[in-house]
Amino acid sequence: MLVFSRLKAALILCACLVGIVLSLPNVIRPESLPAWMPHRHVNLGLDLQGGSYLLLEADMTSVVRDKLVSTRAAMAQTLNKAGLRPTELAVRAGAISLLMGNDADLERARAALAETLGGRTEGRSPLPVFDQAVAGSRLTVKLSEAALTEMNAKAVTQSIAIVRRRIDETGVNEPVVARQGQNRILVELPGVSDPGRVKRLLGSTAKMTFRLVAPANDPDSDLLPLAEKGREGRIPVRRQVEVDGANLTDASAATDQRTGQWIVNFALDSIGTRRFAEVSTKHQGEPFAIVLDGRVISAPVIREPIVGGRGQISGSFTVSDANDLAVLLRAGALPAPLHVVEERSIGPSLGADAIRAGLLSVVAGFSLVVGFMVATYGRFGLFAAVALLMNLALTMAGLSLLGATLTLPGIAGILLALGMAVDANILVNERIREETKRGRGVVSAIETGFRRAYATIVDANATTLIKMLILFAVGTGAIKGFAVTISLGILISMFTAVLLVRLLTSVWLKRTRPKTLTIGTRLRVFPEVTKIPFMRARYSGLVVSAVISLASIALTYYPGLKMGVDFSGGVVVEARTQEAADFGALRGALGGLGLGPVQVQGFGSDREVLLRFEQQPEGTQSQAVERVRETLGQVAPGAEIRRVEVVGATVGSELFQEGLLALGLAAVAMFGYIAIRFEWPFAVGAIVTMFLDLTKTLGFFALTGMEFNLASIAAILTIMGFSINDKVVVYDRVRENLRLYKSKPLAALIDLSINETLSRTVGTSLALFLAIAPLALFGGAALHEFAVVLLFGLVLATSSSIFIAAPILLNLGERRLRRGDPTPAPDAATAARA
Repeated sequence: MLVFSRLKAALILCACLVGIVLSLPNVIRPESLPAWMPHRHVNLGLDLQGGSYLLLEADMTSVVRDKLVSTRAAMAQTLNKAGLRPTELAVRAGAISLLMGNDADLERARAALAETLGGRTEGRSPLPVFDQAVAGSRLTVKLSEAALTEMNAKAVTQSIAIVRRRIDETGVNEPVVARQGQNRILVELPGVSDPGRVKRLLGSTAKMTFRLVAPANDPDSDLLPLAEKGREGRIPVRRQVEVDGANLTDASAATDQRTGQWIVNFALDSIGTRRFAEVSTKHQGEPFAIVLDGRVISAPVIREPIVGGRGQISGSFTVSDANDLAVLLRAGALPAPLHVVEERSIGPSLGADAIRAGLLSVVAGFSLVVGFMVATYGRFGLFAAVALLMNLALTMAGLSLLGATLTLPGIAGILLALGMAVDANILVNERIREETKRGRGVVSAIETGFRRAYATIVDANATTLIKMLILFAVGTGAIKGFAVTISLGILISMFTAVLLVRLLTSVWLKRTRPKTLTIGTRLRVFPEVTKIPFMRARYSGLVVSAVISLASIALTYYPGLKMGVDFSGGVVVEARTQEAADFGALRGALGGLGLGPVQVQGFGSDREVLLRFEQQPEGTQSQAVERVRETLGQVAPGAEIRRVEVVGATVGSELFQEGLLALGLAAVAMFGYIAIRFEWPFAVGAIVTMFLDLTKTLGFFALTGMEFNLASIAAILTIMGFSINDKVVVYDRVRENLRLYKSKPLAALIDLSINETLSRTVGTSLALFLAIAPLALFGGAALHEFAVVLLFGLVLATSSSIFIAAPILLNLGERRLRRGDPTPAPDAATAARA
């Protein structure tokens, strides 16, 4: 295993060199790099560079209603031509209801409507557009499920294209517009910390029509409100659309040469031009209403026929109003109204602070871990440090190649991946130390150490990868980035901690040819040899654990978990005032806005303010945020809005369900993997212990009052990873010792296994502690609670492996794991040769 051909060594070094080259654009300005070098780099998430995230939901109710209304009009026209007079023909409760005088008339009506209602969906296997049901003389017509699915898909696809055009018109750099789920659209706007204008543009359906003004009391008209500023009232407008806005080909803002007011010039296609000329010629001298989203922009009188296909819209516009209207008309009308169901905005100063905090955390965590490895393992610690450095470079290179987006949770993932990568090096070093103590030669001890540690490393990393894949599958946004970063780091650690370190060790052996081998320095974080009888207290550990878990469950009911906005829905606004904030004045002013209870609290400094209030009625969340902005500006002039989070109740409920699904799937996957790799008593012990750790973590949230949100789910899954990782190491040693010591009582054998792996357990836990601690100290408010929970979970997972998982395995496995006739235990020499 320590013999490397020149080709193999060259490939390993080449991979490392490529990783360094690909990671350089992330730390050096592209203009400073040679032209031949790839310039791909990791993109910064909105929480690092500032910007806004919007989740829009298409309201299909109006689309369905429009389809039913137009079908109802076509049915009325068809029946009229056939000489049939229905008793009732109306749209209600999501269906068209047709009532005829008798059954015979209904049959004639169905025959006449066969073509109108006989449409079929598109696709390989077309299905009817309408479902029909007959009850006596009544026919009920509904859209079929296939038609609804097709309409939904078309509406969202068209909406994405229109949203992208509207955003492009605003000049936002590198926006992201993508479909999410069946009827939602994700929009990311880098650099836009106040997306007010964009939301107004996206929230407007921009369905424009040209319709004649109707005389008073006309039954075939709608009474529509005026949209012009400073004017109130309603205008009767004919329902028949004379010219549709879909025939517009261009629109631009301009000023009227006569009045100097802002107007919008528009141009029509050939169909619109012809229709406009016909209407303006026939109805000269009559008012012609321009209707946008059910409101009358203006209703000028037709002075003369308009035959050139060009016209103008006036309405007391400001320059901003005129430009926005032109943008909407050029981009086209949305097929369905879009509502903002989730919004997250980060100001540029908060993003800059996050970058500084993240970089400081990475540098501090990396330095502490490297220092610990070198101080503990000496020369072999240096090899591990080189491997960690390459792990970091290759991780950044991989993220760059993937075009990944780095977020604050992603930075936490990098540090966690580094800490977990150290575990492989510690396992190898501790294994080599054991083989040396057993009397093996230098080369034999190193080869055996690498070989025996390899299976444990694979099992431990596989369990973590399974959980991260689940987190990626059911997570959203930054949580996916966290899962990707850790997964990439763990996969790379299999290369750096095993292949690269082995190559460095091989080179050192060839050059120095040592006669003896010493692993580590005089600094030991834990005694090399321990004989602690842990299983004597097995029942005490289980009882204490059960009591703490029951108390934790009780705490989740009272005082309960403090649900974050991710799960409960609502609004969070973070602001920084120019002077010390007057919290009393803020509470008084915000309490009078009619938003329900508004929590005003400080954090960090006396200038940092966090505002929370409950979710508002659907469609009014954004308006509530604007009112809070205005009030904050009045009470604390010059205050900077650094972060805004708006989550609707539906989205919050969905995110919570997805989080629970992630935890459940992770538990099932862990049980399956351990049951296959070991035996069912091992799997039961690991899963039961993991759930006990989970209850204690939830109790920790309830006791400390920390927010329970999406990041908390990521933290819990990571703690589950710690827990399973450590148990796999102990279980692997138990399995090995079961083969070596076939007559040793299981309690003594488990004690032996725990003591043999204790130095690795403590060393890995300390390395992870050193990697995570900087997040709690320097990671800022966004990562502080996340890191504190991880530190708690680290201590919890380490202790539970000894005092819970091992006793459960002992109670379940005393008969199951001791099959066959006992044989004498091997002596030390036999064990050493094994």
